[in-house]
Amino acid sequence: MRRISIHSVLVATTALAAFVPLPAFAQDAAVSETIEDAIVVTARRREESLQDVPIAVTAVSGAQLEQQGALDITEISESAPNVTLEVSRGTNTTLTAFIRGVGQQDPVAGFEAGVGLYLDDVYLNRPQAAVLDIYDVERIEVLRGPQGTLYGRNTIGGAVKYVTKKLDADPMLRLRGTLGTDEQADLVVTGSMPVGDGTLRLGGSIARLSRGGFGKNLTTGDDNYNKDIWAGRATAEIHGDAVFVRLSGDYTKDKSNPRGGHRLIAGISSGAPVLSDVFDSQGALDDPKQEVKAWGTTLFVEANPSDYVTLRSITSYRKDDSGTPIDFDALPAVDVDVPATYNNKQLSQEIQFLYQNGGFSGLVGGYFLDASAKTAFDVRLPGGVTALTFGDVDTETFAIFGDFTYDLSEQFSVSVGGRYTWDERSSTVLRQTFLGGGSPFFGGGGTLFATTSDFTGKATFKEFTPRASISFKPSENHNLYASYSKGFKGGGFDPRGVSTAAPDSNGDGVRSYDEIYDFISFEPETVDSYEIGWKASLFDRRLRFSLAAFHADYKDVQIPGSVGTVIGGQQTFIGVTTNAGKARIQGIEFEGNAVLAESFGATDDQLSFNWALGYINADYKQFIDSRGIDVADRRNFQNTPEWTASGTLAYAVPVASGTLNASTTLSYRSKTYQFELPAPGLDQKGYSLWDASLVWTSDSDRFSLGVHGKNLLNKKYITSGYVFLRQNPDTGEYLRTGTGALISSLGADGVLTAYYGNPRQVFVTAGYKF
Repeated sequence: MRRISIHSVLVATTALAAFVPLPAFAQDAAVSETIEDAIVVTARRREESLQDVPIAVTAVSGAQLEQQGALDITEISESAPNVTLEVSRGTNTTLTAFIRGVGQQDPVAGFEAGVGLYLDDVYLNRPQAAVLDIYDVERIEVLRGPQGTLYGRNTIGGAVKYVTKKLDADPMLRLRGTLGTDEQADLVVTGSMPVGDGTLRLGGSIARLSRGGFGKNLTTGDDNYNKDIWAGRATAEIHGDAVFVRLSGDYTKDKSNPRGGHRLIAGISSGAPVLSDVFDSQGALDDPKQEVKAWGTTLFVEANPSDYVTLRSITSYRKDDSGTPIDFDALPAVDVDVPATYNNKQLSQEIQFLYQNGGFSGLVGGYFLDASAKTAFDVRLPGGVTALTFGDVDTETFAIFGDFTYDLSEQFSVSVGGRYTWDERSSTVLRQTFLGGGSPFFGGGGTLFATTSDFTGKATFKEFTPRASISFKPSENHNLYASYSKGFKGGGFDPRGVSTAAPDSNGDGVRSYDEIYDFISFEPETVDSYEIGWKASLFDRRLRFSLAAFHADYKDVQIPGSVGTVIGGQQTFIGVTTNAGKARIQGIEFEGNAVLAESFGATDDQLSFNWALGYINADYKQFIDSRGIDVADRRNFQNTPEWTASGTLAYAVPVASGTLNASTTLSYRSKTYQFELPAPGLDQKGYSLWDASLVWTSDSDRFSLGVHGKNLLNKKYITSGYVFLRQNPDTGEYLRTGTGALISSLGADGVLTAYYGNPRQVFVTAGYKF
């Protein structure tokens, strides 16, 4: 494929920004409100306008999310360039996140996220229960590139900040309801009230989110891709003259049915045909019970002992438990059936000291995380063979970090920062094979045949990661910057590793602890990221855009995977985690919004356009496979489309003592590889989605009524999947027998199973504020 140079894209995009035709109207105060002056971000741990932040940031306000009818956090990736947020394979609430080619899609214990998700400044250590629904949101910020000098937990790819609203000073009760296709019925009740003189405020929300399935499980009769969630949040705040305290707690319970995948091939052994509806499935696995429970509590304290000093303390405890039956083969027979449980808990403490006086601002912080993640699952195969995997990973993290900015003049400023991270990770890996049924862990009656791993390991990872940037403002409306940052993610242990598959250097059949350790463990990964950017406001603020070009050198890339094999005469699978040696990632991002026209005739209306464009060229430069061969030129970056784009045309007009907002959005993602090795049929070709909304809001902001359509053209697109077929290790082509039949690498019928994004959805929303 012909590659487009960064230079040519940068020149073309800059030219486009400079010559967008706009009408020459006089400046109006209303314009600044529509061009995001109202969005204040805290990407650098202090309040700043979006344009002043020398970081690639996409910020979406809660009001914008309501106007768009956004349902959960994954919709952000439709309008944020070079970002992938999606529901992970056979689950409803586990998040897969990638930013600029860096992420992690394996949800099992032992693999850390490459993108940090923050809920009100608290880092969520595990991806389970991380597909956050949209309610009570102040804004969502997406920070692209390594983050570590300003945040509690170092994140190598970027960060997504979910910021909830503070409580109102006046008593408030708000109802918001949704009714839509596929029996969608949502209700969110939010209320708050001051106590006494208003220094103390109490509030909370209750959300009931439900929807029927997009398809059916033809074996169990259950709805497939349904939604059955209860969620709530309670908050107490103290608003003092020099102190702000927030004690909050949240709870989510998801009782949605198991998500069944869609087979892309007929059964190799059974001949079971491919179903006509991609949202239908036939998997019979129903244990453990599909259920996710997640809760957490946070104490946030901010004190201002002087005009120049701010002290913060963020203390949090979180816990989640998930039961997830995943029927890999998506057929009634016990072929590749995987009952799984996830149990996670974390305790974190962050402290910050901020100083700001004149042209100097700085932050010094400390962070501690004590986290435990347990994963257990059976892999049930034909003939009553079951492989049990149990992984227990404990992580203790300490870090100190700082970031300092100094204004050399009104035009020039420099920033420097650094972080020292100390990770200690201990892991227990247990792999056992049972015959005649499932493992006792999941209530099975199988007989223990062999223990293929019984390993305990511990490792410590230390790294200093610096950051530096320089900003130049030739005028009030332009901000040019250049930055460098280093990202780091510690290593660990693959809970699916099989010690008996480790290399036997002596050939005596006995593997030493060091040999097993080297086989099951994997090394840290690092990235050196360079970025230049330009943020500007033109034509009396009717046009705003941000343009960023980046280059990253990515080393020791952690790539987990599983392969089918035969051990001791029994079919099973093993985890194979690779540290790909080197990769290069470079690209460009162009975001903006423009007021195209306003005040037609006698009405105070407005036509605006928002856009986002992302291009990324991500290539492996060294990738040594299990054969010892460098296959860098035959491997792809997963979940990283070369092009992402979106455009939203919006029109607002006064109607009946209120404002009618009409908007339509078209988004595009080019071809996406699910894994490093191509998977024909499973890899998603480029596609577009079309959404539209029509929302009327009263002038008092008390009442709103909207109609929303998602994926109006009903595009069928794959977001994730599984493959267990024999493949050519160089091309990914599926191998076949002499008769042309596909060859399974695990199970009898083979696995090529896909999970799809939501089909067409149409729903109405109504909100009333008392």
